[in-house]
Amino acid sequence: MARIVCSNLIPSITSLPLKPSLLFQWPNLSNSSHSMLSMNRRFSSAKISMSLKAGIVGLPNVGKSTLFNAVVENGKAQAANFPFCTIEPNVGIVSVPDPRLHVLSELSKSQRAVPASIEFVDIAGLVKGANQGEGLGNKFLSHIREVDSILQVVRCFEDNDIVHVSGKVDPKSDIDVINLELVFSDLDQVEKRMEKLKKGKARDSQSKMKEEAEKSALENIQQALMDGKPARSVSLTDFQKDAVKHLCLLTMKPVIYVANVAESDLAEPESNSYVKEVMNLASELQSGLVTVSAQVEAELTELPPEERIEYLKSLGVDESGLGNLIRATYGLLGLRTYFTSGEKETKAWTIQGGKHHYACRNDCTSSGWGYTL
Repeated sequence: MARIVCSNLIPSITSLPLKPSLLFQWPNLSNSSHSMLSMNRRFSSAKISMSLKAGIVGLPNVGKSTLFNAVVENGKAQAANFPFCTIEPNVGIVSVPDPRLHVLSELSKSQRAVPASIEFVDIAGLVKGANQGEGLGNKFLSHIREVDSILQVVRCFEDNDIVHVSGKVDPKSDIDVINLELVFSDLDQVEKRMEKLKKGKARDSQSKMKEEAEKSALENIQQALMDGKPARSVSLTDFQKDAVKHLCLLTMKPVIYVANVAESDLAEPESNSYVKEVMNLASELQSGLVTVSAQVEAELTELPPEERIEYLKSLGVDESGLGNLIRATYGLLGLRTYFTSGEKETKAWTIQGGKHHYACRNDCTSSGWGYTL
């Protein structure tokens, strides 16, 4: 008989701790509020999938592609010291590490364990004027619309050998450039949509209600964008959010700022003035924050698995940046992990649910077991 477990995967995002490796902690299996769910109840108010997509963005030469190459096993981006070396978005899928999956697999004596996954998309470096096509910006901005969340890499290290596109390291300026380009792109899209709504006429009462909801939402979003604020800062009803969802507004997506530091600052990022600046900005913008060293992540890929932990410990941290990035993404999106487990396989699923209690139904199939959501 299949065992089915649903539990919280990620705790709420907290402020920057003393060690970056402690920024997002996995819950202890023995202390987690696991419960065996009724076989005859169904999932309620939840979106379930095996993976989610996160777009890695930032100005040229901030360490985007280096980070992508390091965290994605099949990363193929060409990390080079010149702008726009990533012309097309590179995509790589990474398994979400979760020790509970293997515990359940052993309990059920499963033939295999299938983890949930996260898809990272390395999007070419944006520059000022991207919304007007600078640096092939329009093409790159369109790629961002397809992701669930945005990881904005911010350079927080000095290196004379790596040219900064603006001539100097300035996290606030870098963040402002990217955010402003996203705002301009959304503003253009909102204005075009509002013009189209003025010309169109709803055919029935239900369509009219949705149009009115969309119009009112867009008016509020337009004002926020004109004030330089992201669309996600606007308070909307669930009906209004649903009405504008099809626009895939860039500033509506949750953002995690990834402070890319030097190896020497990884153990104590709070001593880095650039990180402090990013931390304050992330708090103001109601966004997440993760501190990583893309260079360290790159070096880890060259070491045997058994030597990686020792190397991290020598740097004063307990875990690589990949775990932190995944926790940040799950935490910001309010995601959970749902497990199905039986003799055939134990599988982890990504759930984006509401406030309702999660439940599921289990059925037998010709292949041994199955489930119905």
